[in-house]
Amino acid sequence: MSAVLVLLLRLTLPLSAQTLPPQLATPKQIRDMLIDRIDVQHKSNAIVVGVVSKRGHEIISYGRFAPGDARQPDGETIFEIGSVTKVFTSLLLSDMVLRGEVGLNDPIAKYLPASVHVPERSGKPITLLDLSTHYSGLPRMPNNYNPAYTLDQLYGFLSNYTLPRDPGKKYEYSNLGGGLLGEILALDAGTDYETLLRTRVLEPLGMNHTAMHPTPEMQANLIPGFGDGIKAQSAEVSALAPAGALRSNVDDMLIFLAANMGIIKTPLYPAMKKMLSVHRPVSADTDIALGWHVSNGMPCHNGGTNGYHAFVAFDRRRKLGVVILSNSTSFTDDLGWRILNYPVSGPVEVHVGP
Repeated sequence: MSAVLVLLLRLTLPLSAQTLPPQLATPKQIRDMLIDRIDVQHKSNAIVVGVVSKRGHEIISYGRFAPGDARQPDGETIFEIGSVTKVFTSLLLSDMVLRGEVGLNDPIAKYLPASVHVPERSGKPITLLDLSTHYSGLPRMPNNYNPAYTLDQLYGFLSNYTLPRDPGKKYEYSNLGGGLLGEILALDAGTDYETLLRTRVLEPLGMNHTAMHPTPEMQANLIPGFGDGIKAQSAEVSALAPAGALRSNVDDMLIFLAANMGIIKTPLYPAMKKMLSVHRPVSADTDIALGWHVSNGMPCHNGGTNGYHAFVAFDRRRKLGVVILSNSTSFTDDLGWRILNYPVSGPVEVHVGP
């Protein structure tokens, strides 16, 4: 257990079904949801839910690691969190902007090798802001992608791609853009993405069980993922890793949510606030901030890999947050909205996995 989570526990009261804020589903209600999702609907083998408020936190889990594996998941169980990784990448961007190291409206060509021909349209360059908000005009995935995708292959795709619209004109979700953003930030910092993320974000927050390359301790707690009932291969770490290659657990993600809501104080809070100062439209009731989607005023993000699904959301006004990690590709967004007592038909469910 990290020092920051221990601090969170010490500063708050333990939660129970009686003490949880009334706006939040109770632990029993949450457990009943998980039993239905796993035993009745058969949509996952294991799900871990974490809820956090000003009054404390609660972890509710249900299921088994896998058929024939009696181990039960808990707050320490490691899952792939997929595209929730992009929120961390955009937090790096926000922090580097506040440090004066990069500018939101800087053209990305400023940070890439001169040999890379970065596409423009109508004289408008792709900016760091465009990458973070999925307004770059780049596609969801490059057509030359493979599991061992390299920077040279990424640069080759960029150099030969024609934008279908002006950058900054329209939202189009792009794993390519998210991966490119992380690589650019690492290039500017003179290091690799994982080192930059660890030193600037994970270590300061005490998120010691979040990484792209799991430590031996994380590996021992890594739950296998399943897609359509079949055990899935782990996500590859490639040049697009900043878009979706992080592994984490509910313990760490509760720290992240509490920090974003200001429940625990960290030096990263100004950067977290800045992320939500930018809004571009996605749909009638959903905007995109830096990294976060904002549905009906609530920052949220989901993520999916070959065998996992993750969902995180928080309400800044009520200071309530939820994280859901599942070892199945089935969506868990609806559970999150129900736990937060939002109508399931309300916030738009944006599929942001690979």
